Amino acid sequence: MSNEIKGEFMKKVLITMAVAALAATPMFAQGAPSRVAVIDVQKVLQSSSAGKQAYERLKKMQDDRIAKAKKMDDDINALDADINSKKLSLSEDKLTEMQKQLSDKKIAMQRYAQDADREVSEARDKALLELENKIKPVIDQMGKEMGLAAIFNKFESGLVYASDAIDITDTVVTRFNTALGNENAPAASKK
Repeated sequence: MSNEIKGEFMKKVLITMAVAALAATPMFAQGAPSRVAVIDVQKVLQSSSAGKQAYERLKKMQDDRIAKAKKMDDDINALDADINSKKLSLSEDKLTEMQKQLSDKKIAMQRYAQDADREVSEARDKALLELENKIKPVIDQMGKEMGLAAIFNKFESGLVYASDAIDITDTVVTRFNTALGNENAPAASKK
């Protein structure tokens, strides 16, 4: 063999050996976890007792705001109907005064709707943050116990497929409910 062919042959042998050595080397440091799991955060929020209670509080708040907005809307519609039915019999000053009242009520309704949306949104964000702060230690502990390298939020991580074998959502809900114990029990049952 010529020196050039021997050189090429040796390069190929060395590259092959290097690739084989890299393939045999573990990607993770020895003893580091390499398993992953996923959690359906939406399911945790809907299934856990703390999540259900937060949802009920937010729903009541939203329902209260909607009821008040409906009352304001009914008042606006009643005043508008009153104006339209008496338009011909009212003096110009009285008609102008009633139209101003109608305009003021519409503006108040718009402001109320914006304020109510903001309040509900802020309350939702606060409730989610509180739940996240309560559930994070449970998830961290489970990750350590199960020897997991990572736990992903199932549908918000860009994940398009996850085997049910790595889905630990139900276990997280159970542990979360257990970890909170009676903290979220109704006030009447606390002693």
